[in-house]
Amino acid sequence: MSDLVTLGQRIRHYRTAAGLTLDQLGDRVGVAGSQLSLMENGRREPRVTLLTAIGSELGVTLADLLDTTPPTPRAALEIELERAQRSPHYAGLGLPVVRAGRSMPDDVLESLVGLHRALLERERQAIATPEEARRANTAQRLHMRTLDNYLPDIEELAQQVVRESGHVSGALTHREVGLMAQKLGFELVYVNDLPHSARSVTDLDNGRIYLPPASIPGGHGLRSMALQAIAHRLLGHEVPTSYAEFLRQRLEINYFAAACLMPREQSVAFLSQAKADRNIAVEDFRDAFGVTHEAAALRFTNLATSHLDLTVHFLRVGDDGAVYKAYENDGLRLPVDVTGSTEGQLVCRTWSARAAFARTNRTTEYYQYTDTPEGTFWESTQIGTSASDEFSITVGVPFADSKWFRGRDTVNRHRSTCPDPTCCKRPDGELATRWKGKVWTSAKLHAHILSPLPSGTFPGVDDLELYRFLESHAADAEQ
Repeated sequence: MSDLVTLGQRIRHYRTAAGLTLDQLGDRVGVAGSQLSLMENGRREPRVTLLTAIGSELGVTLADLLDTTPPTPRAALEIELERAQRSPHYAGLGLPVVRAGRSMPDDVLESLVGLHRALLERERQAIATPEEARRANTAQRLHMRTLDNYLPDIEELAQQVVRESGHVSGALTHREVGLMAQKLGFELVYVNDLPHSARSVTDLDNGRIYLPPASIPGGHGLRSMALQAIAHRLLGHEVPTSYAEFLRQRLEINYFAAACLMPREQSVAFLSQAKADRNIAVEDFRDAFGVTHEAAALRFTNLATSHLDLTVHFLRVGDDGAVYKAYENDGLRLPVDVTGSTEGQLVCRTWSARAAFARTNRTTEYYQYTDTPEGTFWESTQIGTSASDEFSITVGVPFADSKWFRGRDTVNRHRSTCPDPTCCKRPDGELATRWKGKVWTSAKLHAHILSPLPSGTFPGVDDLELYRFLESHAADAEQ
C-alpha cells in the first residue's frame, strides 16, 4: 500500500473534482462518511476492494489512487506539513499539531512548511560535528574489517556492467565507460566551469554527466569520476540524511569504480598468477590496469582475503607522519585516538610508511620488515606527490605471507615498540636534559583543524553555484 497521507490526498482530490461530499461518496461505496474522512486524513488504511470501488465511483483507476505523487502543489505542502508534525523531533517540542484545513491560506501553509524545513536543517547541522564525522568514519572502517573489505553485491554489479560494455582485458577505456553511461541514458560531457566543490554533476533532467576536462589524456581520474557518478544511479542513492549515510555512499561509489577499473575476474586471475609465481607487486597490478598506485593498493585489499587467502593492511600517510586512510585485518595495531579514529594520528617513525620518505630514489617501491609488539610485518611503500605535499602508500602482510611478494628478500628491518611513547615520540633523557627550556618552536596550524566540516550537514556542493552551472548548460543540453 502506498503512503497513507498521499493516498488520502489523492482520494480527496478526485472526490472534490467529482463534486461529491464525504457522505455522498460513502453511501455509494457502502461506508460511513466519517470512515472516508479518516482515510483522507491518512489515519486509516482502506482495503484494496474498497479502493477499487472508490476509484470506480470517481472515474479513476486503482493505479491513479495509489500513485505516490501528490495531486497538487497545495497537497504536496499539506503532506510535508503532516509528515513534519508526525516526526519525533516535532513531538519533542511539545507544541500542538496544526491542521492544514481548506481555510488555511497558501502563504500561511508555505510559511509553516518553510519553518519546519529550517528547523530540521538546523538540527542536522547541530549533529554534523567533527566528532560525529570521525565516529561515523571509524564505525565504517570497523564494519568493513568484519567484511574483509569485500562487498560481493557491488562486485557482481560491476562485473555485469563491465561485461555489458564489451571490455575483455587490460585497462578499461574511456569509450567503454562512455558506453556504460549511455546504457543508463547519460552522456559524458567535459566542461571547464564545474562548481569548485563538485567532482562531477549529473543532470538528471537532460541525461548528462558533467566532468572536468582531462589534465592528463587517458588518465585514471576521469574514468573513476564518471564511474562514481554512474554508481550513484545504479545503486539507487538518495540524498543522505546523516554523515554515516554520506560516508557509506562515498565508499560504495568508490568501490564500484575500482571494481570496474580492476574487474574481479581479471584482477583475481592476474593476482593469483602472481601469487603462484611468488611475485605479487602492487606496481605490476597498477600498471596492468592503468590506475594509480593508491587505487591498485586499495583494490588489492578488497580481493586479498576473499580470493587470495591473505590478510593485509593499507596505509596512506602524509609526509608529516599523519594517517589519511587506513585499513587492516592482519592484526597490525593502528594508531588511534580515544574515539577509535585513526585518521590524523601519527604512525611510528620506524614503519615503512615513514621510513620510505628518507630514500633518495623514490621511483620504485620500498620494502621493509618491521618488528612490532603484534608480530613482524613485511611492507611495500610507494611515495606519491599531490598538489600540496607528499604522501606514502603502503601495503603490508604478516611475515609468514611475505613469501608471496616481490621484495621479500629486502635487508631493511626496523623495530617498533609503539604505542610505547619511548619508541619514537619521547626524546631520550640526554636530549631532553640538553634542550629542555632552551628552545622555542612555532608550530604549524593546518587549516582543516579550524574547519573540519563545512557549515552544512556534510561536505556538499554549493547550491547557488550548482544551479547557476546547470542553467548555463541547460540550453545546450536540450538541443
